[in-house]
Amino acid sequence: MKQIKAVADLIQEFRKLPTIGPKTAERLVYFLLKAPPELSFDLARALERLKKETVICQTCFNVAAQDPCVICRDPQRANELLCIVEEPLDALAIEKTGRYRGRYHILGGVINPMAGITPRELRISELKERLLKNSAIQEIILATNPSLEGEATAMYLKEQLKQWAESWQQHWRITRLARGLPTGGELEYADQLTLTRALEGRVDY
Repeated sequence: MKQIKAVADLIQEFRKLPTIGPKTAERLVYFLLKAPPELSFDLARALERLKKETVICQTCFNVAAQDPCVICRDPQRANELLCIVEEPLDALAIEKTGRYRGRYHILGGVINPMAGITPRELRISELKERLLKNSAIQEIILATNPSLEGEATAMYLKEQLKQWAESWQQHWRITRLARGLPTGGELEYADQLTLTRALEGRVDY
């Protein structure tokens, strides 16, 4: 039996989301069909608000309600610490530990030649400009995920940072999160205790 166009169209939209396969997309759509209309309307309104009421902070590139974000505006945050992460969810995971009081820089991904992602696709030029303007930074924490791509990105950043430091006659302590994180894991799924230990046990890189 051929699916109704409205049903098929929504299934296709759900399939565009990460980790949503054909079967999961179908289950979501048929769940919404059976659910009270208010649920679908509330979901539609929430999605609309998501796009209308959020921005990307032009300092750290985190998701925010306004630019700059609350972390970049907070005078109590430590200007000498800069933590580099892949995505906003990684910064959120670190924030939940309550043990980090520095600033963030969101790369927007990792180097992945197989997926066509080179350093040019990441916010590395923005990082360079930010470091050039901010002489207060003393330590840079490379908090990319402990995956092959995350490690490759951290190594690339380490080399870039060394070159910039030499050119600018600057000195930063470059650290990497401790190995409390499992290889191949992702920050957003790590528990708070593991992340806290990884932050506290970070090592020179």
